[in-house]
Amino acid sequence: MFKSRKAWILGAIACLFVLFAACQSPRPVAQPSSVSPSPASSPIASPPVESPLPVSSEPTPIVSGERLMADLKALNFERYTGAELKKARELMTQTLTASGWTVGEQPFETGINVVAERPGTDPNAGALLVGAHYDSVRGSPGADDNATGVVVALEVARLLGDRKTIRPLRIVLFDQEEAGLVGSYAYAQRPENLKNLDGVVILEMLGYTCATAGCQQVPGEFKVELPSDKGDFLAIAGDTEHLPLLDAFSENHQPNLPALVPVPIPFKGLLTPVILRSDHTPFWFEGIGAVMVNDTAHLRNPHYHRRTDTPDSLDTAFLEGNAQTVVNAVTALLDRPQSFLTTETDKS
Repeated sequence: MFKSRKAWILGAIACLFVLFAACQSPRPVAQPSSVSPSPASSPIASPPVESPLPVSSEPTPIVSGERLMADLKALNFERYTGAELKKARELMTQTLTASGWTVGEQPFETGINVVAERPGTDPNAGALLVGAHYDSVRGSPGADDNATGVVVALEVARLLGDRKTIRPLRIVLFDQEEAGLVGSYAYAQRPENLKNLDGVVILEMLGYTCATAGCQQVPGEFKVELPSDKGDFLAIAGDTEHLPLLDAFSENHQPNLPALVPVPIPFKGLLTPVILRSDHTPFWFEGIGAVMVNDTAHLRNPHYHRRTDTPDSLDTAFLEGNAQTVVNAVTALLDRPQSFLTTETDKS
């Protein structure tokens, strides 16, 4: 997870520009594909709109803790040099390909993003992107930061790759997050990548808990109520302009899974620049709804960006539960035909 005071300041300045632009020319709202123009508003008869193919009636799939741990151990190495990053890409590509995905690469100046997409049943529905960064800082094997995000993204790909859903599912594994969100900015700055994109779920550190009273820190700018003073919950930050993305996690949560703390973020993080340190940020700046799911990183984990960030420092049951939380929410979002934009009902 990127940590830079300069980036916070730049992020806040960028937010101001985004907010100003948004006020001048608001982004048009796409109509659901099931709505046809009324005869009164158009003198020319519109052709009938094809209904989407039926979606899967099967229950939400169940994650495999064994697969998660196997992937985590396979990625248990520093992912900083070119050779190390190439090895990680080969492992991720092999897993995606074995699950039936066609995998591609999007190179940029200093790295390579790994991308894969499968279609939905409605050709007019926008895609949902599930992403995570696969690089680590120098000197750290990055088990929590961010091999946990990668292995959960791979599990989503396994479980939902051949499932019939209304929306397309896109998997993107970003490079160079630790260098300043370079890979996700490179991705978001390519117009073709945003053309049919409606929402983003970023997975960022999902496996660490702390059990000592007071071990969980909370930045002063966040006024949130925690389930306890221990680090045993999953935090989900989402922009207030796209609350259905954030709400999907609570609405599809199961009581046996780790507690959730949803955090609505207004003004694209302008008032809380500490939140602008992961790969959801470039999408917010482009007006795309996004949530960032994480275990609060350095606010809980003493191994953050250290050599000790290894698989044996993680809570495997917590990771498995969080993976199921992500699969539950993503499955529901993929079958949501309505826009992810916030309505008055969402605000109430």
